[in-house]
Amino acid sequence: MSDARKTQRMHTPPFRVGIGYDVHALVPGRPCVIGGVVIPAPFGLKGHSDADVLAHAITDAVLGAAALGDIGALFPDDDPRWQGADSIMLLTEAWRRVAASGWQLANLDAVVIGERPKILPYVATMKARLAAALDCLPEQIQIKGKTHEKLGALGRGEGIAAHAVVLLWQMP
Repeated sequence: MSDARKTQRMHTPPFRVGIGYDVHALVPGRPCVIGGVVIPAPFGLKGHSDADVLAHAITDAVLGAAALGDIGALFPDDDPRWQGADSIMLLTEAWRRVAASGWQLANLDAVVIGERPKILPYVATMKARLAAALDCLPEQIQIKGKTHEKLGALGRGEGIAAHAVVLLWQMP
């Protein structure tokens, strides 16, 4: 193989895709924070931080796309500094590192999976909070809510999960 071809193969493409996933159990007596928005509910998500399942999935997606690790490595759940932490703040710090590596967000597509609460009334506010954390426009973010069709733990209303996919791009 020629040296020019080796160099071409080693060149980092100007686009990267990342995927994130998170799941948390629902418990009484905690705020229900999803996408940086407190949703009125008699339950919340169990976790070390505020347990924002959507922000956690997005954090993993952006870190993964930039090859900068994952949320657990950056903000370990056995570190008391992150006890009750605002997950939007964690996402903002993760994004600061991604942006410092030269990446920009092209788009984010996410789905929140759970029987309750219904998130549609809060999606515009979620998009605004996430856009501020990711230094982008709300129009670059899509959030969907889906049920689990009464199947498994999510379908029984025992928890909420989220998936996120991001496309990052870098100017040459």
